[in-house]
Amino acid sequence: MLALRLARGAHPLVLFRRLLVAAAAAGTGFLLLSALGHAAAHPATATDSFVRLLWCAVPAAATTQLAVSAARTDPASRPHRGMSDAGLGPARLTVIASAATAVSCVLGSLLALLAFLAVRGDLGGATATGSATRLLGAGHPFPLAGALMLLAVVPLTASAATAIALRPGKEKRGHTPGPASRAGAGVPLAAADGDSSAMTTALPWGMALTAAGLALETYVSRGPADPDTLLPLPGRLIGSPPGVLAGWTLSAIGLVLAGPGLAQLSGRLLAAGRPGAVRLLAGRVLQDESRRIGRPLGVLCAVASGTYAAAKVYEAAPTRPFGPLTGLGAALVLACVTASALTAALEARWARTHTTAALRRLGTPRSLLHRAAALRFLALLLVLGPLTWVIAELAALPLLH
Repeated sequence: MLALRLARGAHPLVLFRRLLVAAAAAGTGFLLLSALGHAAAHPATATDSFVRLLWCAVPAAATTQLAVSAARTDPASRPHRGMSDAGLGPARLTVIASAATAVSCVLGSLLALLAFLAVRGDLGGATATGSATRLLGAGHPFPLAGALMLLAVVPLTASAATAIALRPGKEKRGHTPGPASRAGAGVPLAAADGDSSAMTTALPWGMALTAAGLALETYVSRGPADPDTLLPLPGRLIGSPPGVLAGWTLSAIGLVLAGPGLAQLSGRLLAAGRPGAVRLLAGRVLQDESRRIGRPLGVLCAVASGTYAAAKVYEAAPTRPFGPLTGLGAALVLACVTASALTAALEARWARTHTTAALRRLGTPRSLLHRAAALRFLALLLVLGPLTWVIAELAALPLLH
């Protein structure tokens, strides 16, 4: 009940982020129900239905990431002065944030169920078309109990991930955040140096995983494909060896792991040499924010490279196998990871509020801060953009030749 009251009085931007989470949960729920409807209508092709269900894990993971990002930037999940005396300590705030995430996802799942039943024609009205009959299993019995169990996956996963991400005592051992840190001014310099060392160490490991994934994909795609051992991509008549998908997954994990290190490298390159005031400020801020924005940017680069590689493979296919459900899943994943990256940028901006206010009190013009922000964006684009394109080209090359 308290989570609902906080949602009613939240800022419009917070409500918008929760609506995005609900929309993402609705899209993922619709894909899960589509896999279930296909299984109910085609019991003889259980393997195909199971593969469709497995591919739903990708949009479910993207929805979970978006839900966690939205919960981290929710002001109601942060400790404020006097809240502990009112019984709203860190543990209680974590429970409230997890409950609010579950409410948003449950709302989206219920909307997905209503939309799914309406498209199938189970709610009356228009009769289901041939496409709905083929993709959603219209005209066949639909297991409502199984649908409710599948729809519960996204709310439970998102709320559990939110509780883990916001759990109390997550700060590093030996680091007690002071008043400025609790208010959102960021971590002390010593803690930032420790994070910098960890990110520098993770960068080569992430790039090594990416290279290993590309090498695995190249190796397994050299021989002819065996139709009996293929894991088909959604909507395609031909399949892909499981090793290719494993290579793509390994490359994506490597990009996610290397994301903070790449963001920090961008900041170091920006502040290299004898920088001026704008370049120095942009580089130092980017290095400080790399821990917060690195992982979402790594996920965005991994999804972008995978989407580009898949698009090139589809273009080279003899047919145009894109289906409506494949397009819905791809659009959902792209929207979720993009929204998560933007949410992480907003969180980083909130974290340096006190630093920005101190610079303004010292007489720093607002135009200088805007130029520093533009430089940070340009540095990230110049470092991550070509890297994403190269990895996408290398991932698609073995499947095209």
